[in-house]
Amino acid sequence: MPIIKVLIIDDSATARAVLSDILSSDPSIEVVGTASDAYVARDKIVELRPDVVCLDVEMPRMDGITFLKKLMHYMPLPVVMVSSLTQSGAKTTLEALEAGAVDFVPKPHSHIYDGKDEMRDELIAKVKAASKAKVFKKILSAPQMANQTSLAQTTNKIVAIGASTGGTEALKDVLIALPRNAPGMVIVQHMPANFTALFAQRLNTLCAMEIREAKNGDSIIPGVALIAPGDYHMVVRRSGARYYVEIGNGEKVSGHRPSADVLFNSVAKIAGSNAIGVILTGMGGDGAKGLLAMRNAGADTIGQDEASCVVYGMPKVAYDIGAVEKQLPLSKVAEGILSLIV
Repeated sequence: MPIIKVLIIDDSATARAVLSDILSSDPSIEVVGTASDAYVARDKIVELRPDVVCLDVEMPRMDGITFLKKLMHYMPLPVVMVSSLTQSGAKTTLEALEAGAVDFVPKPHSHIYDGKDEMRDELIAKVKAASKAKVFKKILSAPQMANQTSLAQTTNKIVAIGASTGGTEALKDVLIALPRNAPGMVIVQHMPANFTALFAQRLNTLCAMEIREAKNGDSIIPGVALIAPGDYHMVVRRSGARYYVEIGNGEKVSGHRPSADVLFNSVAKIAGSNAIGVILTGMGGDGAKGLLAMRNAGADTIGQDEASCVVYGMPKVAYDIGAVEKQLPLSKVAEGILSLIV
């Protein structure tokens, strides 16, 4: 198995040392260098040719987002952001994902040495996943809202979507292409608590649909997409003709909270053939069994294809077990959803 070469970029010497210790503890990873700012990093990237870059968002001379945008434009590489979970840190991390970062690992709230064990498994797993991720050259321009056309009729179908690594941009591409009266949507994107509200707000400025972080009891209605809040499961319930969401705690499922499996299983039980299930790019297998339950209950199901996935993990597992009825490139997923509304 090839060794994964990693470059760590962080203005804190302590953080560089901790991240180096964590990654070097895995025999399949080699930290080939560290850098305290973007200018040092630029030279080391050219010299060392790392497979993955771990990047802090707050740095002197050039901030991490500006550096990332330049990197993804001129020399695209898999980047894992290492960011705080504060509201400002969450906002900046979402900007980084939009700029092309593959994934992010939150820094502990406490001193980074105290949270070393807490972040070890996640950091190693995400660096390994990033080393296999597809990265694409980014054009330095603002996102544009796609041209949407209204549906001839509204529908009370439910669309359930699950995504993880690479999913923030994949979801944006899907939702931005949907009309304002598209079916009601329930979405799980693996994210910590401080991120989902900001993510929803960002999407809401770009999309014709209303996008918001779900609250307990929210109705699932045409024109609205509800994103499961970070660190909470979301399930679909029904009262008469009304579909709504229930938000709750509980153990992690398939390693995640929120879990796409939890959402999909509830949709299979409550909505059956009146639903459409979609699984997008992501590491691991969350959502695969739940999507199979949806398909067995009569729902139509779509999986993102390998070529357009940042990480072909969740859609692959779902496809392999027979949960995916139709595989589509990301650019065709919105069209595929709309084609299933009758």
